[in-house]
Amino acid sequence: MFQAIGGFRRILRGSGLFLVCLSMWFAGSAVGPTNQAWAQPPVAEKQPAAETAHQTDTADQPPAKEKHATKHGDAKDVPGPPAEEHPAKAEHHDVAPSPIAVLPFVLLLLGIAVLPLSHKTAHWWEHNSSKLIVSCSCAAVVLIFYGLFYGHGITDHTSLDHVRSEPGFPAVINVFKNAILKDYVPFIVLLFSLYVISGGINIAGKLEGTPATNTLLLAIGAVLASFVGTTGAAMVLIRPVIRANATREYVKHTIVFFIFIVCNTGGCLLPIGDPPLFLGYLAGVPFFWTLQLLPHWALMNGILLLTYFVWDSIRSRHEKPFDPLTRVNNDPFAIRGTINIWLLLAVIACVALLDPGKPVIGTTFTPPAYMRESVMVALVALSLGLTSKAIREANSFNYAAIIEVSVLFIGIFVCMQAPIQILNVHGRAFGIDEPWKFYWCTGALSSFLDNAPTYVVFFETAKSVPATSPLLEAVGVGIKELAAISLGAVFMGSVTYIGNGPNLMVKAIAETSNIKMPSFFGYMAYSFAVVIPASIVLTLVFFR
Repeated sequence: MFQAIGGFRRILRGSGLFLVCLSMWFAGSAVGPTNQAWAQPPVAEKQPAAETAHQTDTADQPPAKEKHATKHGDAKDVPGPPAEEHPAKAEHHDVAPSPIAVLPFVLLLLGIAVLPLSHKTAHWWEHNSSKLIVSCSCAAVVLIFYGLFYGHGITDHTSLDHVRSEPGFPAVINVFKNAILKDYVPFIVLLFSLYVISGGINIAGKLEGTPATNTLLLAIGAVLASFVGTTGAAMVLIRPVIRANATREYVKHTIVFFIFIVCNTGGCLLPIGDPPLFLGYLAGVPFFWTLQLLPHWALMNGILLLTYFVWDSIRSRHEKPFDPLTRVNNDPFAIRGTINIWLLLAVIACVALLDPGKPVIGTTFTPPAYMRESVMVALVALSLGLTSKAIREANSFNYAAIIEVSVLFIGIFVCMQAPIQILNVHGRAFGIDEPWKFYWCTGALSSFLDNAPTYVVFFETAKSVPATSPLLEAVGVGIKELAAISLGAVFMGSVTYIGNGPNLMVKAIAETSNIKMPSFFGYMAYSFAVVIPASIVLTLVFFR
């Protein structure tokens, strides 16, 4: 499916970017592996990894004493019980890397934002092979840092015992495993499954892209997102929305609002709506607790839908009146490929039930690693085998969008290991102790980092600060704080193209339909004009 990496010139450009990144990295790292004022005191690296992971404090072991972790991950200078009495309670974060470790992640974001804008690089950037070169180059710089300059071990989060590696090459292996095997593979297999299966559902009919019709489609997507996930809802509805607006002159604002609402803000009512909420469910938040977010969901999506209706109504007045003879599809309303609806529900069931290392609800069966992903791939094969080729052709289905997302997120997942690691160590030092702070801090980071680990960091942080509202006893977090973290992670994923997985896929599908989408910063101009003011209103109403 990948376009061949062609042309010596393109290879040189990609290699040049890599060398620039590497030289900047060496220059910044020459002062030493880490800033010790920033990093935690390291755990003794010479001990066996299994002992290091479960080391506890004693009076005659001052280094371990400094590193003793409570159940919330705080470093406390207090004696603890013998390790063997509470082996499951011992928890140690890896040593935080220097802040300069975030540089490759910043460079990758700048590349995504700037390379399509320059006339010298815009055509080169159109190729997915070029995106892969940039993505892997930045990821390689991160791995080089962990191998040569970091100087500490990294915990393997792909294993149940979470063994910490030795410094150097073993640390590189664990960074790669954590980024790719633990995070990237489940992420991209889920997106791929939803993308391919939803591509076999064709919604036909006489849809006319009027402001009222478009607003109704977005409202349906806002509801659907919480029940089939934001990615599932986006992939089902984006093509009907594009077809309905095929004769409109101004379309890109409709796709932007589609990303705001269907890909993000609609998915907060159930844990299956968005990955952060599902992680909360796995951590003990009751499954239906998120229904308490209905007022917040209604306010945010109400503001966005009203804003869109007014915006689209003004835009439509500057267009030619609709001519029924130009309608793209005059067929009666029908849904074809309905078998894929059941396959979509099966994918959602996989996400909800097949969590590796944890028994399936109501049974003693524990799914092995990657059983969930294997079942999803099997469901994709069923979809391809059971859906007629004509349905996918009617949807103009191809793999370009999912390939673009997959090559970019390879680098994103590797490069974001450093900022996530820094957050894990220093998240509690940021003075976040009120619901509005939780909302904006979780949201700001979720706009650029994966919102799932960001949610976990602030979820754990909320356990260690005094609650300003009644506690949700199941998890020991204040209700207002939990609501703020949940909504910040879900809603603010709409602020950038990389804030949530389906954002980039919808953009790519729109561009394959010849809709000129805003640039990275152009899209942020929309979100800052619409989503940020709506978030301010949400804060004033619920989180003061």
